Amino acid sequence: MGSCIICGVDVDGGGRICDPHQEDVAFDFRGDSPDEIVPSRFYRGVVDGYAEFGVFVDLAPGVTGLLHRSELDQRLDSLDWEPGDEVFVQVKGVRDNGNIDLAWSIRQADREFRGVLVQDGDDEYLPEEDGAEPEADAEPDEPDVSHDEPSEERDDEPAAAGDDSEPSEPDEPAETAEADEDAAEPAESEGADETAEVDDGGVDDADDADDADTDGDAAEEDADAEEDADDDLDDDRERVGIGTLTDAVGSAVRIDGEVVSVRQTGGPTVFEVRDETGVVDVAAFVEPGVRAYPEIEVGDTVRIDGEVESHRGDVQVESEALVLLDGEEAESVRRRLAEALTAEARPEGLQPLAGDEAVAALADGLLDAAEAIRRAVLESRPIVVRHPATADGYVAGAAVERAVLPLIRDEHAKSDAEYHYFTRRPLDDPVYGMDAATNDATRMLQDRDRHDEQLPLFLLVGTGSTVESADGIDLLSVYGVDAVVVDAEVADPETREAVDTLVSPEIDGVDADLSTGALVASLASAVNDEVRGDLRHLPAVSYWAETPDRYVELARDAGYDAERIAELREAVALEAYYQSYQDKRELVADLLFEDSGNLAAHVSEQFREKLETELQTATENVVTEAVDGVEFAVLDTDGYTHRYDFPPTPLLLDDLHRRSANGEAYATVGVGTDELYIRTTADVSVRDVAERAAELAPNADVATAGLREGKIEFLSGERDAVEDAVVAAVAEEF
Repeated sequence: MGSCIICGVDVDGGGRICDPHQEDVAFDFRGDSPDEIVPSRFYRGVVDGYAEFGVFVDLAPGVTGLLHRSELDQRLDSLDWEPGDEVFVQVKGVRDNGNIDLAWSIRQADREFRGVLVQDGDDEYLPEEDGAEPEADAEPDEPDVSHDEPSEERDDEPAAAGDDSEPSEPDEPAETAEADEDAAEPAESEGADETAEVDDGGVDDADDADDADTDGDAAEEDADAEEDADDDLDDDRERVGIGTLTDAVGSAVRIDGEVVSVRQTGGPTVFEVRDETGVVDVAAFVEPGVRAYPEIEVGDTVRIDGEVESHRGDVQVESEALVLLDGEEAESVRRRLAEALTAEARPEGLQPLAGDEAVAALADGLLDAAEAIRRAVLESRPIVVRHPATADGYVAGAAVERAVLPLIRDEHAKSDAEYHYFTRRPLDDPVYGMDAATNDATRMLQDRDRHDEQLPLFLLVGTGSTVESADGIDLLSVYGVDAVVVDAEVADPETREAVDTLVSPEIDGVDADLSTGALVASLASAVNDEVRGDLRHLPAVSYWAETPDRYVELARDAGYDAERIAELREAVALEAYYQSYQDKRELVADLLFEDSGNLAAHVSEQFREKLETELQTATENVVTEAVDGVEFAVLDTDGYTHRYDFPPTPLLLDDLHRRSANGEAYATVGVGTDELYIRTTADVSVRDVAERAAELAPNADVATAGLREGKIEFLSGERDAVEDAVVAAVAEEF
């Protein structure tokens, strides 16, 4: 029976790692069969080569796994691995045919794991136990990152020679035990010398005296270390801006800034620090997996002396000394950051795309929203964008993404920062309900507690402006997070108090024919004017019908004719439906910004085929009736649509209504098990219809579920009564 190298507990079968710590160790595989590979473990491997669908990694001679591109946290073509490079991967599983499925590992160095083991068949042992030299970056005595912080005296320090105190714990990890033995040698010598110097008539219990002296010395050393922490700094160094570090690799530097996040790896502690010129990771090392400078927290101002290094292509500072600033020095840093932040965050002005006067009338709100977004980037605060999983919603979300990602790349040295600081999460329904809010709150609290991240800025586009979203927004407000809502359509005045910034024509009394995509595209151009040219065709893509001439002309000037715009709109709508909870960042970017025409045309063709097939079935099964002079087309969406395939019911009813409506008094109603949708040629209030239907069908619990979609929910047992009540209520509205 072996013992775990992390916690020291007994491990059955002679292994060296317990089940809870399987993922804390990197394994060198010395076997010759995929069957010996253990799923969920992290293994060292060597890049064998690339394929269109991923990367092949050799775990041992003749044992190769596939890291599929879907498992990467970045695009395959941006991965900087070369054949022959040593990498770390996690094994997802081993198939019956011997194929090994691999997953991405954010840890790519020995020091970022808590230990290293050799796995030879079923045997596990430390690298040094077979005479092999341990990896250079795995040696705890020579870490890649170090500082001069004095270590605190341990209560379980090995006793001096002749001491009668309790021995070390028997289940102490092997690596720690070896380190303690090394530390014990000078203690034994020192203790022996002091004992030899005691007079014959001195203290009877020499061991207790030695212990007391040792404790006193340790306490005095700790006090001196705290008082003289500034002595670790090099007084000859001058402060440099973080933005200049790219050109200073290999140089010793000093930076002053604010800590924006702290994360503990299996090796060093990584402090993310920003000043008025940028953000950089600062690595501080005590011993593998141990928190350096535990007194330093997010929001503290610090001074750092260290050396600038290139770590896997990213600039990083490896600290020699890190000091918490207070008093006038701390205030000076904060004042400098605040002044730079205010000057840089507020856009100079708003220039609406196509000169749209309706958008110009909303300039104050849009500039406030743009400032909030830019400020979040500069403060290294994550941005979470929520938008409906529709063509209009995706265009709006992609516009913000196109504007913000370059700003994040400019602000942060890490190559994957754009994935870390910007997240786009589509919504199945255009309502920010409790399900979405609970998901967001859970994620942000986990990131705060596990990685010391700041709470994010939430940007809700095309959602969040009606009372149906009130509960979700209230949940976010409990934690004091900032929320910005931008919606081109219906907005309720009550929501103004619930969010920090609300932009909506309804709120500001602007009579406008706007899509959310058109409104947010102008917002994105204010966030980052350098991408303005990339955004010119987006407003036209966001309209399903009756696109304003100004946006048609703007798209044509950008090289997109009406046919091309239709292809983009349809392609985005189709892809928005599948895996609607995923942002599909790269795919959507390829469609809207990078595609030469083939991809959008191909996907658009699928869109039309699927929609036409469904429309044909729906048209043949529509029931028509006239009530009080209003013609109704009623479709049983449960019985005559494919509910779990494209197109979604709202999109199908939109197209059915556009094709069927004749005259000014026409309504299309799609009725499902416990929900229905209404489309009308007149300006009918869905909320008023729901309230009237609730009076006519009092036992059905009728309620508005989404103003934008014209959606009403009810109890399934009262379906027939609700259908009659809604038809009557709509007729009254005409």
